[in-house]
Amino acid sequence: MALDKDAWVKRALELKPESRMYINGAYVDSASGKTFDDISPRDQRIIAKIAAGDTEDVNRAVAAATEAFSSWRHSSLTKRTQVLFAFRELVQQNKEKIAALITDEHGKVLSDAAGEVTRGLEVVEFACGIPHLLKGGFSEEVSSGVDVYSIRQALGPVAIISPFNFPAMVPMWFFPVAIACGNTVVVKPSEKDPSAAMFMAQLWKEAGLPDGVYNVLHGDKEAVDALLTHPGIKSISFVGSTPIARYVYETGTKSGKRVQALGGAKNHMIVLPDADLELAADAAINAGFGSAGERCMAISAIVAVEPIASALVEKIKSRMSSIKTGDGTQGSDMGPLVTKVHRDKVASYIEAGS
Repeated sequence: MALDKDAWVKRALELKPESRMYINGAYVDSASGKTFDDISPRDQRIIAKIAAGDTEDVNRAVAAATEAFSSWRHSSLTKRTQVLFAFRELVQQNKEKIAALITDEHGKVLSDAAGEVTRGLEVVEFACGIPHLLKGGFSEEVSSGVDVYSIRQALGPVAIISPFNFPAMVPMWFFPVAIACGNTVVVKPSEKDPSAAMFMAQLWKEAGLPDGVYNVLHGDKEAVDALLTHPGIKSISFVGSTPIARYVYETGTKSGKRVQALGGAKNHMIVLPDADLELAADAAINAGFGSAGERCMAISAIVAVEPIASALVEKIKSRMSSIKTGDGTQGSDMGPLVTKVHRDKVASYIEAGS
């Protein structure tokens, strides 16, 4: 995966999937014709124009998911697992391609991007074994002459609103399980790096997933609000900042939906006096700078219990000086931040602390 810069740019452009939305098995433009600029963090070039969906596009996507649900929910467990296994093999075969798209749009180094895809694959593999978890239950004589049955049924169309920092892994936390359980899905990826979710659409198609079961909708707050309030969407899965997670949870539950809203957190690393400082410094560097410093679990604060603070700081400083920054390829340890705005925000923290 070590490419020179010219070859890298050419390859990333060749791999670029459709920039339109994916609804009911077809690529479609937004109803309004509006677009987002998909900007590469490595050199600020416009990679593509991404279709910007609105309420009308949400209605189209939910209608497709609703129609597909009527048949997919009744598909046999054998059929679903066959599709899941085929999808798993296709993702595995195309891992490097997906990683290349992530690096070009997000900025994290190729090894991080490939690791992200692997973590997503773990959920696909879990979903391949879903038939065992879909079993119901039966309890005889829970009361005199009363038997109790429990069954597990699909909900219907569900929505996934995913963040920029893990454009493959986070959607893959949710849609393999949702689809394996007989639901249909509308994915709203970040407009900053939507290509991983779009590439998944191609792979689902090749795996034999019926049209309308997996849909990808691009958009901003208007599209999000339409998903949160649409009566056809039965549940929402969200990952993002804490303020937006709170908004998603409150808005979605008011509309009677099941909502899982995962917000951000300030992760603290506590280093005790008897700790292995070499190991602690390595862990701090990996946590703070891996994935361009944009992991949900990135360590943002270290609490060092005296008397080891000064020694730990020196070890971290010495490691920081050897971090190689670059465009995410050719041996870089840390790639560019996802946008110029984000870069400027991080730079402001350095200035405030200096």
